[in-house]
Amino acid sequence: MEQGGKTAARGWAARDASGLLSPYTFSRRVQGDGDVTIKVLFCGICHTDLHVIKNEWGNAMYPVVPGHEVVGVVTDVSPGVTKFKAGDMVGVGYFVDSCRACTSCGTGHENYCPRLVLASNGVDHDGATTKGGFSDVVVVSQDYVVRVPESLPPDGAAPLLCAGVTVYSPMVQYALNEPGKHLGVVGLGHMAVKFAKAFGMTVTVISSSLGKREEALDRLGANAFLVSHDAAQMKAAAGSMDGIIDTVSAGHQIVPLLELLKPMGQMVVVGAPSKPLELPAHAIIAGGKRVAGNGVGSIADCQAMLDFAGEHGIAADIELVGMDYVNTAIERLERNDVRYRFVVDVAGSHLDAIA
Repeated sequence: MEQGGKTAARGWAARDASGLLSPYTFSRRVQGDGDVTIKVLFCGICHTDLHVIKNEWGNAMYPVVPGHEVVGVVTDVSPGVTKFKAGDMVGVGYFVDSCRACTSCGTGHENYCPRLVLASNGVDHDGATTKGGFSDVVVVSQDYVVRVPESLPPDGAAPLLCAGVTVYSPMVQYALNEPGKHLGVVGLGHMAVKFAKAFGMTVTVISSSLGKREEALDRLGANAFLVSHDAAQMKAAAGSMDGIIDTVSAGHQIVPLLELLKPMGQMVVVGAPSKPLELPAHAIIAGGKRVAGNGVGSIADCQAMLDFAGEHGIAADIELVGMDYVNTAIERLERNDVRYRFVVDVAGSHLDAIA
């Protein structure tokens, strides 16, 4: 249904810092030149969604329609679209536009554009607040849409658009994708383990929970498992890793992790704890160790990641839920009660009936 050229949309939104989501009706922008209209099939739930809907980062613009791990089907394209056609299976990730003029945009790193337009709770170029994938339809520029390989299950592909590219991109950037290298994965970042194994690397999972050992070794195929608070285990593994991907979103100590790196080893922080990390200078000066952050990846990174995942049969391990379960899913995510990602069956939730 369209009103004045705009597309009527139904979704679920948070109205305040309680983070409680409920049905919400709004309008998508008029499809402009180069835009693609997408029927949302599935949308992943990310820790970022949790932070934003509860205003833990102080930037929520209510009502917030969360969701930035969207897989759907193209239903319409504007005359200027050349990359996609109706019926294509596509994805939309963490951002839906950028300035296209800055150094970052010009060098293929548009994910670091200072005027990045986030898929949810962002500010579009026309000043409108963006609404995410917890809705039945999205309208996005073709330049910020990626193709989902037919070999991937659409529901299991959804988390790849954030969780997947967030670990894949720095692994490629910092050459932590070479066969025989040793990668540590902090927290049970299952996508990092899957990609590293597909790259032919040796993988050690580092966790505060001994209960995740069997899961890491038997289910995900990690080569080793370290309990981060076991001093003897950590000491025995000191200086053994070429790189570390830190996926933990809760506050934690990183100095013991840096001790696991070889000289000039690389740690990449991709989790976003609300409290600052403590990093004494001596922890990186001794051994010339490096710490970098990573924010998702470029559109090219995301497409390369999806193509690699399609070739190697890599999808997220998910729990599929209906939109009417989403508040419970958020509560469970807050206490880490999910293996490994929640995905909302948006199309199967009949939003027209419950909104």
